[in-house]
Amino acid sequence: MAKPLAIAREVLLYSAFAAFIGILSGHPRYANLQPDQALLKLSFTHAGQLVQDCRQRTAEELAKLAPNMRAPMSCPRARSPVTLELSVDGQVLAHHVARPSGLSHDGASTVYERFTVPAGEHDLSVRLNDSARITGYNYVRDEKIELKPRQILVVDFNPQKGGILIQ
Repeated sequence: MAKPLAIAREVLLYSAFAAFIGILSGHPRYANLQPDQALLKLSFTHAGQLVQDCRQRTAEELAKLAPNMRAPMSCPRARSPVTLELSVDGQVLAHHVARPSGLSHDGASTVYERFTVPAGEHDLSVRLNDSARITGYNYVRDEKIELKPRQILVVDFNPQKGGILIQ
């Protein structure tokens, strides 16, 4: 006699829990962007250039090394930080100095940021420097863009595809 009552109670509790989850899944309403806004994503992973070039070791340097370590070239692993600046209509939205990852600072630098901007026409300017040996920016892209309402525009970087990409 206790079993049917326990089963009915369990079904009632599970039903109440499912109804609660169902109500929370639709409320409060979430809108990613307002109807008059667009999204600008700055997203890239890039390994900066080497901080120093490889150099030939002298005979004295080679003599000081253990026999199994006598490589004729010395190549430092450290990479340059990647400096990035993003401007929309002359206003700087982001200025990052992304340090290389890894214990030896030989990994890629990563940047990810999102900006909500009004839909419409804008002047977009992206500047990037991936070499500590160069002052200023070695990659620059200035472009007039037209953002539709709720459009997502991604700014990426790929040196094999021409540098700064706007998609």
